[in-house]
Amino acid sequence: MKAIKLFFVLFLFVFTGCDLEENPPFLDNTFYNDPQGAIGARDGLYQAFTSYDAQERRLYVENLYGGLMYTTKGSNNGNNTNGVDQSSLNALNPGYHPDAENLWAGLYKIVGRANEIISSTETPTNNAVVNDVLGNAEFSRGWAYFKLAELWGDIPMWLVPAESNQTNKEMSTTPEVYAQMLVDFEAAAAKMKGANQDVGYPKKWAANMMAAKVWMKMATTPNLRDAAGYSEADCWTNAYNEAKKVYDSGQYELLADYADLFDPYNGEENSSESIFELQISLVAANSQMGRNFTPWRYKGTSNNQHFGWFRVARVFHDYHLSVYGTKGTGNGPTSVTVHDKRYDGTYISGYKQAYGNTSATAKVYPTGNGNANMGATQPYLFKFTEKDRTSMTQYGEQNVVDLRYAELLLMLAEISNELGNGEEMTYLTPVLQRAGVDGTYVRPEWTQGKDAFRDAIMDEYKFELVGEGYDGFHARRRGYTYFLNNTILKNNDPILNTEQTLYYAFRRYATNRDIVFSTNESEVMLIPIPLSEINTNQLLD
Repeated sequence: MKAIKLFFVLFLFVFTGCDLEENPPFLDNTFYNDPQGAIGARDGLYQAFTSYDAQERRLYVENLYGGLMYTTKGSNNGNNTNGVDQSSLNALNPGYHPDAENLWAGLYKIVGRANEIISSTETPTNNAVVNDVLGNAEFSRGWAYFKLAELWGDIPMWLVPAESNQTNKEMSTTPEVYAQMLVDFEAAAAKMKGANQDVGYPKKWAANMMAAKVWMKMATTPNLRDAAGYSEADCWTNAYNEAKKVYDSGQYELLADYADLFDPYNGEENSSESIFELQISLVAANSQMGRNFTPWRYKGTSNNQHFGWFRVARVFHDYHLSVYGTKGTGNGPTSVTVHDKRYDGTYISGYKQAYGNTSATAKVYPTGNGNANMGATQPYLFKFTEKDRTSMTQYGEQNVVDLRYAELLLMLAEISNELGNGEEMTYLTPVLQRAGVDGTYVRPEWTQGKDAFRDAIMDEYKFELVGEGYDGFHARRRGYTYFLNNTILKNNDPILNTEQTLYYAFRRYATNRDIVFSTNESEVMLIPIPLSEINTNQLLD
């Protein structure tokens, strides 16, 4: 199962301001026009996706800056909310955060490798293998710029390989970067293989899905669509057309069990639901996800081998239950019946220790005492937890699914609602049915008009995708005011109003256990350009 994961590293690193420049072993065009050489370059390209900076740091930054997740990293063993990460990145006030700076470098590594392939491949080419590799490079560059622009806004945009003495690049505006993404994704979709794609690599429809995301962002961001000369209706229509290409391809379907998406031991990797999946190998990548994101003493290695850095904010957890749970008598966790089948695949709060006192049960909120400290107050995220509890290594090999079919269906449901074409439930219903929240437990908002549907579908992205990297994208793309009212204040209000106990809160929220998010627009919408770039790029304003 893991044979396809051993990517070849074909590049030597030469660091510059954007960490773009890498010297491949062959510099003439014939290297990339040879099918075997092109395949090697493709493997080296995707190896950059699985580096620590582009994977673990990306998930860490994207999730904490998305408004639904907490971390205990650097918080005095999880006992306070004013550690470095809690008071900066986690509070949506990242400043010059080291993980964000390293993520910047990791994403530009992808750009650099993609640029080398694109610039070194003669076009047009009649070789299907080389053409597919070129399309993968265009997809990868568009994907990396999507992540960079979402987090930083205006950025230096490199479209050719950097030279050894070249560290300076002027800023491109966010509309310019989005325009280039569309160019890259259109080119990628035309060149990448479709149904005959090699296992473990994205098919051409991954580019269409990313293009749909770009058009959705433009539809809800006036300066982006105005700069490109499109109306809001144009953008929604274009988003629909791109997403429909994925849907109509017939290549994807939902897995029957939601939890199987995050379990590498049941044969569900590169499944029918996966549209773009990062291939992780113990040997090739030394992934630290099993160490960083597995709960304390959840697996058989020594205590210092796993940190449990990812938590789901209990305010969001309780909101999830308020939508898809039934409250009984009492105030404890057993008083709530959960009707959403995604719950057990998302949260973990009580488990027998696999190390140390193996007869003891580790408990955090809502199973344990939610008043103890910040660490005990937030449930762990189960999605990236090492599923093999007997594992004796800090490394992990769970693949990371970046794009999946359930998200595409939610996107089509939202787009259809905005277009008023009457198709929204066609796409939404399968997602609700798998989660078990159709029928008796279906939300009334689905039939209460466009505005009610819009708010409910934005919730549904959170319930379905929390912790997978796109929380911030979906939360922010409707603008600051929407993000403020529907994410930030939903987190802050119950914490700051200490007399308020929400219907589904098992313990009262408090500022010494729960993190208050910044409400400053300049802090919560974009991360500052890294100091490493400012100090080396003389063309930045």
